[in-house]
Amino acid sequence: MTGEPPQASATPVEDYPPYPAYPPGYVPPQPDRLTRFYWAIYSRTPRWLAPLGVLGCVATASGYVLWADPAAADASAQPTCLVKYLTGFDCPGCGGTRAAWYMLHGDLPAAARHHALLLFVVPFIAYLYVAWAGKAWFGWRLPSWEPSSRSLIWFLAAWGVFSVLRNLPWEPFTWFFV
Repeated sequence: MTGEPPQASATPVEDYPPYPAYPPGYVPPQPDRLTRFYWAIYSRTPRWLAPLGVLGCVATASGYVLWADPAAADASAQPTCLVKYLTGFDCPGCGGTRAAWYMLHGDLPAAARHHALLLFVVPFIAYLYVAWAGKAWFGWRLPSWEPSSRSLIWFLAAWGVFSVLRNLPWEPFTWFFV
């Protein structure tokens, strides 16, 4: 032991071509003005601003839902769901605004009555936001959850089944009808 650092046994990184390796004579296209503008703004934007913008959007949407009181509106009130207006069927998102209104008021059974899947998804979305914002603002390292393709397919399949079941006109599926 001489106190020297160990020698690397693998090929040094400098021996590899840069990625991506362009064919000889190929000149990559220069970015257009919009792309250059986007990257100029992106490089100057502080990292904490994106979570703050998302929080502002969610707060604005929540304020609108609280102000509009969709639970007291009748079926013909504007704005109405275009899918339900044209077909008479509940779309996959029908009842989501009313469910959000009930969740904001703490009435979880009524929220589940209007859109059960939304009530299931909100805690996951809230955790993903807290992990992202905590990392951007405070440098927190919360355990990250990265949904796999398989879990997303299962969720979309469950959402599709929920959408079909809520439109069936007999018991017990009429419980899902809004």
